[in-house]
Amino acid sequence: MDALAGLLDGPRARQAFLLRCVLDPPWSLRIRDEAPLSIVSVVRGDAWVTFDGADPVRLEPGDVAVMRGPDHYTVADDPGTVPQIVIHPGQRCTTLDGRELHDEMDLGVRTWGTSADGASVLLTGTYQVNGEISERLLRALPTLVVVRRGDWDSPLVGLLGDEITRDEQGQSAVLDRLLDLLLIAVLRVWFDRPEAAAPAWYQAQSDPVVGRALRMLHNNPAHPWTVASLAARSGLSRAALARRFTDLVGEPPMSYLTGWRLALAADLLREPDATVAAVARQVGYGSAFALSTAFKRVHGVSPQEHRKRSAGQEVVADPGPPAEHQDPAEGRTHGGGQRGRQRLRAPAATAADEVHDQHRGEDGDEARDEDVARTHRVATQAPVLSQIT
Repeated sequence: MDALAGLLDGPRARQAFLLRCVLDPPWSLRIRDEAPLSIVSVVRGDAWVTFDGADPVRLEPGDVAVMRGPDHYTVADDPGTVPQIVIHPGQRCTTLDGRELHDEMDLGVRTWGTSADGASVLLTGTYQVNGEISERLLRALPTLVVVRRGDWDSPLVGLLGDEITRDEQGQSAVLDRLLDLLLIAVLRVWFDRPEAAAPAWYQAQSDPVVGRALRMLHNNPAHPWTVASLAARSGLSRAALARRFTDLVGEPPMSYLTGWRLALAADLLREPDATVAAVARQVGYGSAFALSTAFKRVHGVSPQEHRKRSAGQEVVADPGPPAEHQDPAEGRTHGGGQRGRQRLRAPAATAADEVHDQHRGEDGDEARDEDVARTHRVATQAPVLSQIT
């Protein structure tokens, strides 16, 4: 698994909002849905995308645009057309004065607009839920990415256009996967451009050594990786791998692994049936307590609080330990006075020791990696300093 595939593997589209828009000029849509990511492809006619404070960008048939939220923007037949329709969170559409338009603009299965054979046809797909892994990807993107028809050769837009109006069993899953494929294809084209300034983790994939190390971390985050074990499988010394990884990725291997594990955990916790203990095992932590401690240290909230916030629920402080962290017998005695509290102290202390040992090992690896990187910087700067002095 490479970095881009890994970033899209967890928060991939799940019942994404997909729509075929058919409109007659003049038309202008004010997009205020604040969705994390939207994709628009022009099938017929022209469209202009204008983010607040930015110059309008023209889209022609075959072009694909990726818009990063939550900023508001306008899509119109002409930059001068005044907005007539507002798209709110949840894809609710109204006039400027708030009148609902869903029913009167409904043209059939996933089709919406002013006319069945309008001069402008757009395909729109929207990722409506944030995921922690996608945040790493979103931070690497500008607010607007445009891939022109002549810049790539892909049948995906045509396939999406064919499937979007079909009403069959499992159709939402088909459309979700097509949307994912379209996004990956567009971003791959975009990141390969010099002006895209692709993030370090993406560029490092092309390095034969660091790219392999990244793939090992992505493929098996639960493995008890160390810099030494990565180096042994990469064919370099420990110091050489640490130096090369830090130079290309921008952070030491163990620091990157910790961030990747916690990003995966943040996304997996959105699954309604996932327990903290199960997620901990999937991402390489020995217990729910260990994951909770690391998660709160980095994100500032516990896994349970993160899950509630992701679901839009109110977060209420819980003075007692989470039930899924307790043994059933311990849970029954928790409210039973001093004896119950004493029973809880032993497993908590063991878990705390486990967290301490794990973090001490990680911190030690990171410190050694920093020492290697510092030595490398001094060595590379020495000739320059000697010439100056």
